Amino acid sequence: MNEKILVVDDDKEILNLVGIYLSNEGYEVYKALSGYEALNIVKKDKLHLVVLDIMMPDMDGMEVCRQIRREANIPIIMLSAKGQNTDKVAGLLTGADDYITKPFDQLEFIVRVKTLLRRAYLFDRVNKAPKDEDLIQLGLLTIRKSTHLVFVEDVKINLTAKEFDILVLLASSPGRVFSAEEIFEHVWKERYFQSNNTVMVHVCNLRDKLQDKLKGESIIHTVWGVGYKIEKDRDL
Repeated sequence: MNEKILVVDDDKEILNLVGIYLSNEGYEVYKALSGYEALNIVKKDKLHLVVLDIMMPDMDGMEVCRQIRREANIPIIMLSAKGQNTDKVAGLLTGADDYITKPFDQLEFIVRVKTLLRRAYLFDRVNKAPKDEDLIQLGLLTIRKSTHLVFVEDVKINLTAKEFDILVLLASSPGRVFSAEEIFEHVWKERYFQSNNTVMVHVCNLRDKLQDKLKGESIIHTVWGVGYKIEKDRDL
């Protein structure tokens, strides 16, 4: 099956050009001229990668990226005429996996697409291997969801119910950054308010308990201005 790639750009010439590059490599190409059109396609079709322009009039690429990240871990490459490091950092912190400045070389673009897809598929194949759905294993850390038990090697860690739920959420999607709003609404099942520090307090307590048993090793990382994550393929 050919990989499905969505290209999003309000410039028809660039949209068609990028589409030709990808079609020539055998990919199945979807096209969108706006952020809203792109989000509708993401909801309807199982995509393997999104090539996303930042500067669009109705909804910019940053916001499109944020909304995609709330629903899926589709690899995202951002395209932009802005080449400043601050713009690149902003794009990556929003959730993009790569950032390419316009104008770009066709060969470099295709190499980046193939590299990103290869990484995503390798990780996906690992995830599809037969496993105990009740068990999460991250290095020395073991989480048993049905019994609410957490161990570092053979040492049990005592967590509150909310701390446990936060840990399971983060550990179930290693590498993904969860915002405080996402964590609160998932764990507390209530609407989040910006001034609410509940998540921060619980994450700090959880991090302290884990670090104490992991000899100071930090497993939960703060992505400033975005949220919290557990590193993908972390060897604890």
